[in-house]
Amino acid sequence: MSETQTTYNYKVVRQFAVMTVIWAIVGMLVGVVIAAQLVWPELNLAPWLSYGRLRPLHTNAVIFAFGGCALFATSYYCVQRTSHTRILSDGLAAFTFWGWQLVILLAALSLPLGITTGKEYAELEWPIDILITLVWVVYAVVFFGTIAKRTVKHIYVANWFFGAMIIAVALLHLGNSAEIPVIAEGFLTPRSYSVYAGVQDAMVQWWYGHNAVGFFLTAGFLGMMYYFVPKQAGRPVYSYRLSVVHFWALIFTYMWAGPHHLHYTALPDWAQSLGMLFSLILLAPSWGGMINGIMTLSGAWHKLRDDPVLKFLVTSLSFYGMSTFEGPMMSVKSVNALSHYTDWTVGHVHSGALGWVAMVSVGSLYYLLPRLFGRQQMYSVKLITVHFWVSTIGIVLYVASMWIAGVVQGLMWRSLNADGTLQYSFAEAVKFSYPFWSVRLLGGTLFLVGMIIMAYNMFRTIAAGTAEDAPVLAPVAQHA
Repeated sequence: MSETQTTYNYKVVRQFAVMTVIWAIVGMLVGVVIAAQLVWPELNLAPWLSYGRLRPLHTNAVIFAFGGCALFATSYYCVQRTSHTRILSDGLAAFTFWGWQLVILLAALSLPLGITTGKEYAELEWPIDILITLVWVVYAVVFFGTIAKRTVKHIYVANWFFGAMIIAVALLHLGNSAEIPVIAEGFLTPRSYSVYAGVQDAMVQWWYGHNAVGFFLTAGFLGMMYYFVPKQAGRPVYSYRLSVVHFWALIFTYMWAGPHHLHYTALPDWAQSLGMLFSLILLAPSWGGMINGIMTLSGAWHKLRDDPVLKFLVTSLSFYGMSTFEGPMMSVKSVNALSHYTDWTVGHVHSGALGWVAMVSVGSLYYLLPRLFGRQQMYSVKLITVHFWVSTIGIVLYVASMWIAGVVQGLMWRSLNADGTLQYSFAEAVKFSYPFWSVRLLGGTLFLVGMIIMAYNMFRTIAAGTAEDAPVLAPVAQHA
């Protein structure tokens, strides 16, 4: 390769890819700890290591640390490869990496200390919110700037999903984090008050919450699906037209679904019904995308026998289809009356989080890592297979136990005696749930073990490889 030939920037992709695996282990370890605390309450070491402090740490770590780093890594790789150009700015890309790690560390320190954004009164959180905004804006500049300087006319559909995720998450973060800072007490003790109150605050929170699922945890990871499934299968996307329909239908519909989290609350009934209606509509584009991904394997199904990376990717699509069927069903008011506040919701969330988000991320990383570190394949393909089966068994145990526990909890809570009094006390429902919480702990532990296996495989691959940037490939002429 000549010295003047342009290369892709793989350094920032390597950094985010490695941290994805590391943060996955950290976040899932905290998840296993809080699952154990529900089985053995004496493990709650108040105040800093109590369930109430660690649970938000777990969700932030797995969503924004693990999931966020996976999105940064794959989007930076995909946008360069499909645009046939180097990333817009190495310096700005490096800023997004170090800035995002700082955000994660600040959250990891502040949440166990109880420093969080309580909507009525928050301490020390708005400076972190500003840092998140700054990093995200720079991320948008780098991503869209790279697309703007592309050397090919076409913008591949994966970049549409990544781009929609970036824009929507910026909108959600700014809207939900709107605060009035109060710095009269001193700059070193910044405090703030939310601009929302009451039912408006609840509506804004679930507009943010559900669309964080819809765009951060769905649209972004669909970007991975549309790039890495065809790559690993060695087949073109089954229907490019369907992928475009999938994009626009999903992006429009998701923004309206948030109110389904607020059934039977002070939210106006019309708003609850609107959320339910759009949630049911979401089933169509969601399954259209799942079918598009799975049918991409047409003519390549035999590869599933020997390719564990493809197993991860196809299994993730199966869980995506299952979760996006279950979600709309749970938004129906009569079903929600049974499921809400029960462990059924926990099972649904982790069906999507572990089965869809984590599995597609892991499959994408197994594709990326050898290429980023100058290897033909991972250090051990057999360990990838072991990882797949350990993780899959873990997910099944987790989700099935939570489904059973959740449905029975809902039935026990609504069961009445002939005189109209409750048939079961809340304590009896908790007692029933204990065995299922133990199974959930086992399932979560298995998934964590799978990520540890991946980390070992990754570091052995890195040790045996050579980290080099790849040359930009000349566009290949496309024939009609």
